Amino acid sequence: MEITPEIQNRLDLLNDKYASMGQDLLSYLDGLLYADVTTYWDYIELETLLSLQKPKTKFPDEQVFIMYHQITELYFKLALNEFEQIGEKDALDAKFFISRVSRINRYFEALINSFEIMVGGMEREQFLKFRMSLLPASGFQSAQYRDIEIYSTSFVNLVDKEYRNQLKGTESISELFENIYWKAGATEVATGKKTLTLTQFEEKYKERFIALANKVEHKNLWASYCRLSKEDQANPEVIQTLRNNDLNVNVKWPLAHYKSAVRYLVKADEDIAATGGTNWQKYLPPRFQKRIFYPTLWSDVEIENWGKAWVEETIKSL
Repeated sequence: MEITPEIQNRLDLLNDKYASMGQDLLSYLDGLLYADVTTYWDYIELETLLSLQKPKTKFPDEQVFIMYHQITELYFKLALNEFEQIGEKDALDAKFFISRVSRINRYFEALINSFEIMVGGMEREQFLKFRMSLLPASGFQSAQYRDIEIYSTSFVNLVDKEYRNQLKGTESISELFENIYWKAGATEVATGKKTLTLTQFEEKYKERFIALANKVEHKNLWASYCRLSKEDQANPEVIQTLRNNDLNVNVKWPLAHYKSAVRYLVKADEDIAATGGTNWQKYLPPRFQKRIFYPTLWSDVEIENWGKAWVEETIKSL
């Protein structure tokens, strides 16, 4: 075999690479010689992936329920990868910002547009039976979704709207966490007490959430936007990309869940409680929470009518 200039160039580069680490190139070439080639199934851990569905019942549609939620968590992980890149980027500019936030938007748009796969993919009768075997687990307990919220905005914007006007602006994140908005959605409707779902969730993740919020206080998406030059901050494409992100995470995604809840949990005479006892009727509709990541990018009228148009459109489609 002829050692072409291209091959010699690669060998020289490899030799320099391993020499800089005090390593012997020949040893690594021997390793390459004896190593097996990579296969698709091994690379993506296909057998492990397909073994992760463990239904609690024999209802076949429970498989749909499990797999869609697993897919959701993978998309959340993709989004979190983008948030980290934005927060850690030195010399952040509009081009990089728009590129990465657009990726996050596409992940959420894929989830929103695909939610019908689950909503239309389960028989109501099966769902209402197998769901009882899942107590007290709930999609409310998605830690990655909470991570996305923390990575998106100033933590104060996650405080329950009933408490925001009472804040002095000197509260620590630990103090703000006590009134985070989603706690109100995980209380028993009749007694107002914490559900087991919320108790479990806080025991496992509370300290992690607080630590993350402190870590990304100056690296979250809003803080990253504020690091942009004044010219880039005023860029209409930058602003629209952030507004789309706000709508995707805080309006369209909750409404996809609301649509599902209405289909499966509403009866003519009463509403059926969610699996974790969460108060989905008040927790999911955007107009009740008024959770807005980037409030200064919206007008007073838009904030007042937050989510109204999308709620009306969703109701029409039911």
